[in-house]
Amino acid sequence: MKHSFLLCSFLMIAMHGLGQVPPSKDIRIDQIIKQISADRIYGDIETLANFGTRHTLSDTTSTSRGIGAARRWIKSEFEQISKDCGNCLEVKYHRGLVKKGESPRIPEDTWIVNVLALKKGTRFPDRYVIMAGDIDSRVSDPLDYTSDSPGANDNASGMAGVIEAARVLSHYDFESSILFVGLSGEEQGLFGGKFLAQTALDEAWDIIGVLNNDMISNISGIDGVVDNVHFRVFSEPNPPKQNEQEQIWNRFYGGEVDGPSRQLARYVERMTSEYIFDAKAVMIYRLDRFGRGGHHRPFNDAGFAGVRIMEMHENYHRQHQDIRYEDGIAYGDVISGVDKEYARKLTAVNAISLASLAWAPKSPELVMIGGAVKPSTRLTWDPVEDESIVGYKVYWRDTTAPQWQYSRWVGLSTDVTLENIIIDNYLFGVCSVNKQGNESVVIYPKTLIPRR
Repeated sequence: MKHSFLLCSFLMIAMHGLGQVPPSKDIRIDQIIKQISADRIYGDIETLANFGTRHTLSDTTSTSRGIGAARRWIKSEFEQISKDCGNCLEVKYHRGLVKKGESPRIPEDTWIVNVLALKKGTRFPDRYVIMAGDIDSRVSDPLDYTSDSPGANDNASGMAGVIEAARVLSHYDFESSILFVGLSGEEQGLFGGKFLAQTALDEAWDIIGVLNNDMISNISGIDGVVDNVHFRVFSEPNPPKQNEQEQIWNRFYGGEVDGPSRQLARYVERMTSEYIFDAKAVMIYRLDRFGRGGHHRPFNDAGFAGVRIMEMHENYHRQHQDIRYEDGIAYGDVISGVDKEYARKLTAVNAISLASLAWAPKSPELVMIGGAVKPSTRLTWDPVEDESIVGYKVYWRDTTAPQWQYSRWVGLSTDVTLENIIIDNYLFGVCSVNKQGNESVVIYPKTLIPRR
């Protein structure tokens, strides 16, 4: 029996060429999931809701009410987390000024203040994976900054998820940096995200992806459906500022739904499917909800990959509403609408996606493809200069399939021919893999292999 096992192992390696065959899963991911606490998340949501209002224009000096008190508490939580891990986080405020007249929802000069906690990467400190949640809240009137606006689900839940992910992931080391972010000014025009995205551009950050969490604790929809399993991942198909060459490529060679943000969404879905049995990601082929927006958009506008993670069934009676009871309906985003176990699941989705991306090697560059009027498809790419890589994986799928369906481990080869896989019938991509089995984001080919 032992000899049979060894023979099978040898044959597997021989089949896949030179190089170590990585495990299908990283055992550390299961450990991370187990450490996410529903009670801690619920406690943080309750604390944030108890600040009364977190409106962008609300009190900044009170110790118990308003956005100033809320952001100081968030910063203190990040600082405590850093203390618990031996000062492993760099915690600071990040701010930008919105001047009177720049937005109808900002009637006077207002400082937009974000809270950042950075876990620096051990090998690639200038590469970032970002998890973000919104600090601010609002009621029916977007300019009403005095009425109670607990914002329990929208978006104390997302902010609490960021804090909890930081608690757990701070005790691990990662090759790339993870940035945990509380963004302000979302309800007034996505200003916190705009300022941070501009900083990323100015400082030439290499951003792998942004996971924006906005409403991750409600399971009772306005449609009458109660669903504690499914959640949505919104992603745009391609960056909004494609040049003419990129548009031509998409038209004639494919790639209309294979931009960086869409690949990030597929990554989140794959991680969920492989590691969390009682959660299911539903990829939505839209930037955001119909005609609406979220804090991943400023990063998309700047050319970075970013997605929105949120509940499957929204309840509009609990969003942007004055707290009241009217015609038999209770309005208001209060703590009773929070499902802490659902928030735990979605926080875990974020945490394992962040961890895998931050552990993963760099993605291949200059992926080329060829195979027109031939029975097989050929892919080539430049080898990635990363000592952690043990090989590459080629993915392909039907042109109408939302997720990668087929894959092949190709070892360290960077020139692969898929025999009898006709290029016309599928879409293709390539990722790098390290010895723990963590994969980079899949890269879609953007250049043709020169004809010989």
